[in-house]
Amino acid sequence: MAIGVLGLSVGLALGGLMLLGVLGYVLQRSVDSEAFRTADAVALLAAEDALPDPLPVAGGQLRVQVVDAQGRVRAASIDADRLVPMVRPESLDPDLRQRLLVSGERVGLAGPVRVVTVPAGSAADPLTVLVGKSMTDVQHSTHVVRTILLISFPLLVAGLAGVAWRVVGATLRPVEALRRGAEEITGRAGPGRLPVPASGDEVHRLAVTLNGMLDRLESARDRQRAFVADAAHELRSPVTNIRTELEVARRLGDRTDWTAVTSNLLADTERLSRLVDDLLLLARLEESEAGSGGGPGRGGIGPVELGELLTAVAARYPAPPVRVALPHQPLWTVAQPDELRRILTNLVDNAVRHARDEVVLAAASEGAYHLVTVTDDGPGIPAADRDRVFDRFTRLDDARARDAGGAGLGLAIVRELVRRAGGAVTLADADGGGLRVSLRLPVLPTSEG
Repeated sequence: MAIGVLGLSVGLALGGLMLLGVLGYVLQRSVDSEAFRTADAVALLAAEDALPDPLPVAGGQLRVQVVDAQGRVRAASIDADRLVPMVRPESLDPDLRQRLLVSGERVGLAGPVRVVTVPAGSAADPLTVLVGKSMTDVQHSTHVVRTILLISFPLLVAGLAGVAWRVVGATLRPVEALRRGAEEITGRAGPGRLPVPASGDEVHRLAVTLNGMLDRLESARDRQRAFVADAAHELRSPVTNIRTELEVARRLGDRTDWTAVTSNLLADTERLSRLVDDLLLLARLEESEAGSGGGPGRGGIGPVELGELLTAVAARYPAPPVRVALPHQPLWTVAQPDELRRILTNLVDNAVRHARDEVVLAAASEGAYHLVTVTDDGPGIPAADRDRVFDRFTRLDDARARDAGGAGLGLAIVRELVRRAGGAVTLADADGGGLRVSLRLPVLPTSEG
């Protein structure tokens, strides 16, 4: 604010100097105009050889003389000197209209005197008309204006500084409130909201935006805490099983059935490995999505024929039977093959785990998308839980047994990978009972395949 007041002071000072300069120039021009009008009138009388004595003038501040080439005063106004010309003869040019400034003592007026000269007479008898006017009024006017500026300038600057202080203070008061609110939130390291002013201006919008950001950060922090807690819980379970198996084997000594122990340890190790792999995959997906702004900017994307991929995935599940229903024409999509294979594997794993008799993989074309369905005849998923099952570490009550496999990350991985592929995944009831998972994948935009 001090810089602004300083700049304002400099601007006002320059404006005051300019005002004084313009005022002096205008008043000077007014004096010259009045003097030249009088001189021109006297020159006309001299040209007609009709100079009266004394010369007529308007106002007591004018002095008029008519001098010849030798510097002698031929005629003068009633108050002008009849012996000594107002301007020394050597300073006169009988052929030019001049503007001169002489001392008031020479003219008999107070202060400096403005003298104008106008050629008159004839070539045989050249004359010069001299008209002098006192500059006292001009000096007095400029002095009054200068005094007014010198008195009002500091008062005006002080008043503007006070107004600026109040205005800037009122403007920055909500910003200071935001700063204090942010400091309190940082100090207690917990949730909170910044105060929102009721002004409806930019500061109001800034506070609303910052509160939205804080809400998103708090939501992300809560999700991270829940994710860490769930991951720790899931990782602790196989580690605890491994430790228990080893402790029991050590206590039994020679009576230990090492075949059973190694089998159990291998199962827990595989479960732990799958869990760690799933966690790493989710972490990489989040990092990739954040780095590319959620777009498909990733390598390894190419054309994939869905029929071949579904047949290859189904061949890994001999029991219960996994049946594939495909159209006669090939269905090409654009995706990352490994990610698409992971999507189908997770869905078929989940379907096989809950199916009673059969799992059906089908594919068909629907305009700009290919529809891939994975249908099982199991118990299905209630409609109220179909959005929740895509959250991480979410398992329904009938899927919480250790032997059921999985840590509740399969469908979460499916949702992230399908989103990266530019598709969508939904859950619905199957026609004959059970669950149908529908994938919509974009059609290959070229004529390949």
